[in-house]
Amino acid sequence: MAQDTTVSKLDFKYWLDKATEWGQATTLESQKDVCRHLPQLQEFLQQIYETLKHMNSVVAIQQFPLIGQLLGRLCWNPFVIGYDESQKILMWCLCCLYSSEPQNPVELKANSWIRSLLCHLLSSSKWESNEAGTSSFISALGYTSADYYSHLVKNMVSSLVTELRGNQFNGLNIQGRVSASRLNEISLSCVPLITLPDLTPLLETLLLCHGSASQEVLSSEFLEAVNEAFLKKKISLSETAIFSLWLRHLPSLEKATLYLLDQLVSIQMTSLEEVACVIKDSLLPQAAIHPAIFIIIDEIFKSALLETDGAPEVMTIIQMFTQLFVQAHQNENKQHKFPLKAYFSCCHQPLVIALLRQPSELPAMHCCQHLKYISEMLKTLVEDESNNSSSADLFEIWFLIARFGEWLDVAAEQLLKAPAEPDALLWLLAFYYSPQNGNQQRTQTMVAAEGIYNQLMMLFNRTALSVKDLQDAVHEADIKQSSAQHLTTHLLINFLLFSSGGHMIAQEYISHVNERDKGCKQGGLQPAAPRGLQSSPQPGREPEGHGAAEWSSPKPGIETSGFSVICLSSHDD
Repeated sequence: MAQDTTVSKLDFKYWLDKATEWGQATTLESQKDVCRHLPQLQEFLQQIYETLKHMNSVVAIQQFPLIGQLLGRLCWNPFVIGYDESQKILMWCLCCLYSSEPQNPVELKANSWIRSLLCHLLSSSKWESNEAGTSSFISALGYTSADYYSHLVKNMVSSLVTELRGNQFNGLNIQGRVSASRLNEISLSCVPLITLPDLTPLLETLLLCHGSASQEVLSSEFLEAVNEAFLKKKISLSETAIFSLWLRHLPSLEKATLYLLDQLVSIQMTSLEEVACVIKDSLLPQAAIHPAIFIIIDEIFKSALLETDGAPEVMTIIQMFTQLFVQAHQNENKQHKFPLKAYFSCCHQPLVIALLRQPSELPAMHCCQHLKYISEMLKTLVEDESNNSSSADLFEIWFLIARFGEWLDVAAEQLLKAPAEPDALLWLLAFYYSPQNGNQQRTQTMVAAEGIYNQLMMLFNRTALSVKDLQDAVHEADIKQSSAQHLTTHLLINFLLFSSGGHMIAQEYISHVNERDKGCKQGGLQPAAPRGLQSSPQPGREPEGHGAAEWSSPKPGIETSGFSVICLSSHDD
């Protein structure tokens, strides 16, 4: 619990007795008594709320079995709810007791009772005049209070939506129609009621209404509460409303991105389709069509990659997110489409355009040629300008390649399937796994990689393979450099995927390597882990006293660039 707000049973009994004694404060004595005790009552209700907000509804009822009696009596006392502060805290307490997913008839009935009380409090607020004789008027119409207040809250929402939409004309703000203070007041009053379905039209209208002020007019509590409810799927809002929320409130966008990362790394990924579904459902790729949102998400992804030491799971998420973003960008209406330079302003634009081509768009015979074009362009950027490039510049180039990991898997596949002119493809993979290396070091990596590549090509078309054959091939190549070991891992996985006899020994070979590397943190086909990315300075910031060698590519593990492992694990053997 955030703070000590323990509610004693003695205090609880005292205020319940008081609420019973006051009734609806119809006598002068009871009215005076309410006024005398109101400050202490508000303090007690605040303690109740601070306690309830850390519990679910079931636990709250178990700990405070008479909470309903107390809140119910206070909600119908006009001298208690006549003060905005008391009314607001009562609303918050009621919302804490509301079951977002009722499991039984008791919880359903409790939800109905809570909605009735919330509607009653709303009707008594300054949004709506509480004229004398309302109760008798309701009775004369033949309605119950619950029916009346249910219709009333819908009418109030409709009225407020009409008022707020009158503040806009063809998407442009009309100065002076609704004041900033009025917008802030309405948004703050919505906080305890965020998850009520009838309130959805008002939430969306508020999120799309900016008023005439230069600063944010909606309360931060409202924006945070809407974002929290959306992330936990307690409410459903239009994409336009959610995008507006993230554009106007940076903490909500950051929380949504971190929530997605946490959600994906904490579940067992069985297919790329599952990963794509979760990412797309978050609405973040669609929202990233706005460059301001894309840049923030991209920076969070970079930080996550650095802080997790290049975890393969994070790399897979980044690559899949990039694919879904590109699809959303391509589907966007041309009138509203931003140029690609708005998203990758620090990157070499011809390289960006080349990477944005989908491998599926190209005939198989042209894939090698396109990869060779990418590799040569990249080589020119890295080797001809390396003396003038900082570690941060090199990181940006590497991260651009890493985002489009599908091309890396296509390169490894083409090396085995279309072996003509392998140098360019090997160089591309060598740069991905050892971007910090200088030209001479990368040449050494290339020599080692060519050794294992030649050994694998000798075995590629053999239908009868054994684990020993692969062991001998790796031993023959004598791979010692860690960067070459990472590249070797990638080639081995693609060999198991695409060679004639690889499927037959894949499970046995992986089990063998897992057993051999049992002490490794990641396991699988992972060789010794390279020096981690967390030593790097933040992207765009020049390192102090460190060179490019202070950061390296992600740990390949069995995931390599992120895609191959899922294909392998889900393959029907």
